[in-house]
Amino acid sequence: MPATDKNIPLTAAQQAEIEKRLQGAARENRIPCATALAIAKSLGVDPGAVGKAANALNIRISRCQLGCF
Repeated sequence: MPATDKNIPLTAAQQAEIEKRLQGAARENRIPCATALAIAKSLGVDPGAVGKAANALNIRISRCQLGCF
């Protein structure tokens, strides 16, 4: 089962992949909300996990569409 449930912790590999994708997508320490949501969907994780990782990396999520970030 994918880690889309907020109660399921991420594996170290999932966390590393989220961070890698965020860093690759960031421009001037920002990424659009749509990109963050796409990262979450492609990895099968909760969008909140991507938001937390972005915060830890000091990457701001801009143009938020749904108020998730």
